[in-house]
Amino acid sequence: MKIAYLGPVASFTDWTTTRAFPNEERIPYVTIPDCIEAVVEGEVDYAVVPLENTLEGSVPITVDYIFHEATIHITAELISPIQQHLMIHPQHNSSDFTLNKILSHSHALAQCHKYLHGHYRGIPCEQTTSTAAAAKYVSEHPEEAIAAIGNELAAEHYGLTIIKKDIHDILSNQTRFIVVHKNEHALALTTVKEESNKTTLMITLPDDHSGALHQVLSTFAWRKLNLSKIESRPLKTELGRYFFIIDVAQKMDDILLPGAISEMEALGCTVKIIGSYSSYTIGTDLQI
Repeated sequence: MKIAYLGPVASFTDWTTTRAFPNEERIPYVTIPDCIEAVVEGEVDYAVVPLENTLEGSVPITVDYIFHEATIHITAELISPIQQHLMIHPQHNSSDFTLNKILSHSHALAQCHKYLHGHYRGIPCEQTTSTAAAAKYVSEHPEEAIAAIGNELAAEHYGLTIIKKDIHDILSNQTRFIVVHKNEHALALTTVKEESNKTTLMITLPDDHSGALHQVLSTFAWRKLNLSKIESRPLKTELGRYFFIIDVAQKMDDILLPGAISEMEALGCTVKIIGSYSSYTIGTDLQI
């Protein structure tokens, strides 16, 4: 199979995709829409893109593109630990090295704010397009006294030396990645650990009237269907109009979920089933 992922090589999405699909052909794409369109147009079989982070919340471009632009389905979810490390060119790995600048993606810099403030206060931090891009730049500029923040795969791929591991402020930092496909099905993965099941719905209310959202949530409540997430996103039609993303903590069944969907549709809602799938956790060991 061909698996698209949000690149470049040695990004966190690459690290996750490598663990989930170690024996498949993995192809980096520049943007999340590029990854999704590669699936839609048949260039690849699946795509892996980020959906949500512990610290930064949802990835809007992923949610919005699936709702507004592409007919695509979630076939699996990958929960991956996000471990940020400080790395330098091996040429500078000495006691007299003085760091002048730190490079990384804006999210990585934010995730390491406390460490950077405590240990490198006054050292400028510069944003890059990705953590892998920061590592690549450091590897290509040994003449500069700079460091990158990124993952272990980036250090290995670009030949950098990790001088401080796990500098992220919250050790439980994780990112939800989704595996998408043109057709609706659940993808069974054997290289990662299955933890739970989910069904993701995108719901548009019929009108902006009092109690509309309450009616929707009641269809789940009286059936005792547990919701693991509910979030609103702009419909992009007018100010104050939203659609809702709801994760139900179970796979599609024959009675309860179809009944809830039918009830919401009877209320005038538009319900889009994005996927019913298994959630997998990614181990912290690096096996390429």
